[in-house]
Amino acid sequence: MSTLADFNDFIAAVRKDTGIASFVPDESGLVSVRVDDTYNVNLQFVEATGKVLCFIEITTLSKDAPAAVFRDLLVGGLFGKDTAGGYFAVEPESETVVYNYFFDLEKAAADTEDFIATLEKILQLCDIWSERIRRVLAGDTESAPAAPVEMPLHHMIRA
Repeated sequence: MSTLADFNDFIAAVRKDTGIASFVPDESGLVSVRVDDTYNVNLQFVEATGKVLCFIEITTLSKDAPAAVFRDLLVGGLFGKDTAGGYFAVEPESETVVYNYFFDLEKAAADTEDFIATLEKILQLCDIWSERIRRVLAGDTESAPAAPVEMPLHHMIRA
């Protein structure tokens, strides 16, 4: 079973591979890094399961957000449609949409390059969903194309 020390070693390897000095966990195993002045990428080690929860705030909804937004998020969560194995949550007090994804620490630590590439893909997915939600909120009934939209890569890697 993975320990907090294993997680700290893993994050040190990610910090080295990316050159991003802010990849530093706190005493509880939480890392929070701002990427492209757009997203906070949060990584929380869950020692009981040996998993790393990645969670990213995508957008904040207004209290009167249309049902179509929640329907899209629900379909994504229930059927994995356009979520790459992650899921969405809406924080009830702030109405913030959060994308969540679990990594197995042992697998992630075995290939930090793959882990970093996956984080970049997750950020692309967040861009797609952010745009999709923005379009629905703007009243566009064609909320998003069925196929993933080509989005620019975030430059969080190898600073």
